[in-house]
Amino acid sequence: MSNKIKKIYHAAIYVRLSKEDGDVSSAAKAESNSISNQKNLIRDFLKDKEDIEVVSERVDDGYSGSNFVEVR
Repeated sequence: MSNKIKKIYHAAIYVRLSKEDGDVSSAAKAESNSISNQKNLIRDFLKDKEDIEVVSERVDDGYSGSNFVEVR
């Protein structure tokens, strides 16, 4: 009988829009293609990693300090 403890790593996915991308979201589009592609690549990479659990996703889709709007 094995007494090995299975370690689970908690991870966050962070994706951001590159300034060079130019694919900034508009009101008609929920998120840029760049952001969607990055999420898909990361999820695909992690799908067979049984020891990694994604607990959070963060998205920076073209926001900066100059256009950030606080939501209350």
